Amino acid sequence: MLLRVLAFSAITSTTFTLTSAQLTPSPTYSPPPAASGTQASTASPNAQWSNVLGNSLWFYDAQRSGHLDGGTYPNRVDWRNDSALEDGSDFNLDLTGGWYDAGDYIKATFPLSFTLFALSWGALTHGGGYDLAQQTAYLDGTLRWGYDWLIKAHPSDDTLFVQVGSSDIDNAYWGGDEDIPTPRPAYPVNSSHPGTDAWSSAAAAFAIGSMLYTPSISYNTTSSSSPPTSPSIGNSTYASSLLSHAKALYATANNTSPQQTYYESLGESVAAYASSNWQDDLTLSALSLAIATNDSAYYADAYNYYTSYALSGMRQVWNWDSAIPAIYVLFAEIATARPGLAEGAGLSSNLTGWQKEAENYFDGIVDGSWKRGYLTRGGLWYVDGDSDEASLNPAMALAMLMFKYAPLASSDDKRESYIKFGQSQLDYLMGKNPMNAVYLVGSHPNSPQNPHSAPASGGNDILHIRTSPPTEAHVLYGAMVGGPLSDDRFWDWRDDWVQSEVALDYNAMIPTLAAMQLLNNTADPYYVNVQAGTYSAPSGDPCDAAFPCGGGGLSAGAKAGIAIGVIFGVLLLVAAVCFWKRRTLSAWWRKGYRR
Repeated sequence: MLLRVLAFSAITSTTFTLTSAQLTPSPTYSPPPAASGTQASTASPNAQWSNVLGNSLWFYDAQRSGHLDGGTYPNRVDWRNDSALEDGSDFNLDLTGGWYDAGDYIKATFPLSFTLFALSWGALTHGGGYDLAQQTAYLDGTLRWGYDWLIKAHPSDDTLFVQVGSSDIDNAYWGGDEDIPTPRPAYPVNSSHPGTDAWSSAAAAFAIGSMLYTPSISYNTTSSSSPPTSPSIGNSTYASSLLSHAKALYATANNTSPQQTYYESLGESVAAYASSNWQDDLTLSALSLAIATNDSAYYADAYNYYTSYALSGMRQVWNWDSAIPAIYVLFAEIATARPGLAEGAGLSSNLTGWQKEAENYFDGIVDGSWKRGYLTRGGLWYVDGDSDEASLNPAMALAMLMFKYAPLASSDDKRESYIKFGQSQLDYLMGKNPMNAVYLVGSHPNSPQNPHSAPASGGNDILHIRTSPPTEAHVLYGAMVGGPLSDDRFWDWRDDWVQSEVALDYNAMIPTLAAMQLLNNTADPYYVNVQAGTYSAPSGDPCDAAFPCGGGGLSAGAKAGIAIGVIFGVLLLVAAVCFWKRRTLSAWWRKGYRR
């Protein structure tokens, strides 16, 4: 209780005015039936890629919390209801709104910040694809729904709410959005209980968002005289509001001691997204503010962090826990688009150096020299320790980074190799895999039918998630599931959360990837070539965290209990033998001691 009292006392009376989406969709978009995924597009722009983009944004509407009719377009997911309308009441704040993080009902700021950063950064350089697909208004509505909640979650300079909802309570509930259990406690970090990673990640998201909303922004990261453009969502008032939050959060993260992760401050209550460190997040936030403000002081901070924290040459995936690959690409972009930032900081813009950094990272993947990363037999880039519980997530993040960086590559050969590798990962997602599975829900008849989503399932029997109901009640269009195992096999089971769960951060790359394909006038998604009905679940059980290997469905705790029992039994047997032979053993010991 002490933490909650301290956090509450830090909140000021500052009032933030939130703005609804400014653009009205015209025409309106609804996802087409999955059967349409077998039909080749004859339109320009490509209708199938437009559907991928439209569906991937529709997914975020399906994850909405709070009052669903906010903004300039009404709730378009008819099976969703207003929900969690008391969030924040334990702090006398309005924390309603935002998105549910995954297949349940927790709201988590750390993956939300990653999601908003990825969506905004992709739209900043390839936003013209949204215009082609007539999805710009939906992009605007999606971003504002996320940013408006993040503004609510930052009621004072040092206070940021990092989670709403209890993992213990939430994980014990499987049902619709009208009976979400309470209480739904809110968890803040502040100067007394720091969260350097959370503050920094949110600052980066706000900064890139402010750039995207700055009218007539110029950010040419290519050598072309006609580069991809940002979407037409400029709004100087909203951009200023986002930038104000970015600056305040960065200053707090930079100046508050001790610098530590929010998990170190708050403990197991927020363990679902406990990050490994904060240094990469702080670096990314400084770099994002540098391009948002065109202020070389932020660039100097970013470069100093990059150097002092020894971030060079690291081989990590890009996800909510690691910003390092994005930092490499962003440095290279800035060296092309804003060389004056480095020069103003007394440094060389050094495009060649940043190319070397980024290409050292990408080349290690393409040539297979990573120790943890490799291609599965079916062609999916798989990283032990990162892909185990969401195999498609690292692969799609890599594809976005490769496509984004390719125009900056130091040679045509490297540019082509990155595009080819990135496209292979996107094709895998779209059905070019041993299972003939199309891993976006509702896109094709071979798409997953049973994503792990409590509201979409229509069920309320937590003991029989897979079969109750036998058929998923609602289609969660546009959701990317966790994905197959390292042997490329995929079980479309609702209770196998490793493979079938959905999440905000899983989907964060899909809109950008689709926008890129539209801008490049790419042929149909691979799924158009996939014959309907050719996916079937493998025999036997999976071997993953949801179904431990060889455990017959036993949990890790049950297996540990069995192991302890066996060990205890062996010790008892040894003790019994020793007691029975105690005289013989005693004589043997005395004899040995005398020697």
